[in-house]
Amino acid sequence: MKLTQRLSLKLRLTLLFLALSLTAWFAASLVAWQQTRDTLDKLFDTQQMLFAKRLLTMDLDEIRAPERMRKVPKKAKHGRLDDDALAFAIYTPDGRMVLNDGENGRDIPYHYRRDGFDNGQLNDDNDEWRFLWLTAPDGKYRVVVGQEHEYRQEMALDVVRSQFTPWLVALPIMLLVLIVLLSRELRPLKKLSQTLRARTPDATDRLATQGVPIEVRPVVDALNQLFARTQAMMARERRFTSDAAHELRSPLTALKVQTEVAQLSLDDPQAQAKALTQLHAGIDRASRLVEQLLTLSRLDSLESLDDVEPLNMADLLQSVVMDSYHPAQQAGIEIRLNILDPQVTRTGQQLLLSLLVRNLLDNAVRYSPRG
Repeated sequence: MKLTQRLSLKLRLTLLFLALSLTAWFAASLVAWQQTRDTLDKLFDTQQMLFAKRLLTMDLDEIRAPERMRKVPKKAKHGRLDDDALAFAIYTPDGRMVLNDGENGRDIPYHYRRDGFDNGQLNDDNDEWRFLWLTAPDGKYRVVVGQEHEYRQEMALDVVRSQFTPWLVALPIMLLVLIVLLSRELRPLKKLSQTLRARTPDATDRLATQGVPIEVRPVVDALNQLFARTQAMMARERRFTSDAAHELRSPLTALKVQTEVAQLSLDDPQAQAKALTQLHAGIDRASRLVEQLLTLSRLDSLESLDDVEPLNMADLLQSVVMDSYHPAQQAGIEIRLNILDPQVTRTGQQLLLSLLVRNLLDNAVRYSPRG
């Protein structure tokens, strides 16, 4: 798996195509060889039957074997002869050979069997032969025609081999065409990678989808959506930075002034205490301002209420009241929570509901009289 991951997509597709082609050719060759062998068996069996019947139509009483058989040349005028194509012999019912082809036919052993096809061997030979035995209508002679099984298998292999040569020539051409096609079809991916490599971090333009293959278009659309979200996030960050700088300028300036007043009032304890009280109040205001800015930033980043869930209102109110209890005590405000039904639930987003209740409590604490 690690090796294939290091290979390029084009090379992996080429190797896969080559493996599938070789597998398909091997399977097709096996099927073709089996079908060709069955077809040739039928053809040669028919040839043996016709040859045996032709021998039986002759006047076998007038035929006598010559004293010396003339050898047939291996090469004829229009082709090449094979001495394993057919062999024959003619016997009397008692097993005396009357005539043969002068070659393999004289080694065919006589069998007292019924007529038909049979498999066997020649005398002093271990090769398998296919024999056909037929008896003359008058019963005076028996004809046997044989053919070697190896000859039939070689013929079948020759047929399959003849089909293999054109395929072997076509395979490199198909691979070359495949490589060219893959290079052309993968060109948009290469162009896309170059565009992304040259893209600056602050670029906001969308990637072009024209000319992009359908299979790659979802990737380009997802990247464009990512760039849009990134752009919106950067805009929110810049807006938050600008708002924070603007809103915090005045409170920080006031804190600096109160600090300087406290430092200059070392000889006046009353003035120093007043300055420190105002400094403490200013720090509280700055803290609330920072918290509000952070809350606004979090709310601004929410695009939709996609994480709503059933919420137990009693638990949510108790949590918010506990957070606001200490500031209320410091302000001299008493907070009481009266829950009439602890099982009440509402569907919503916990963050937003908590911010809503906390904002109400903060305003109540800030603007309510003591008590």
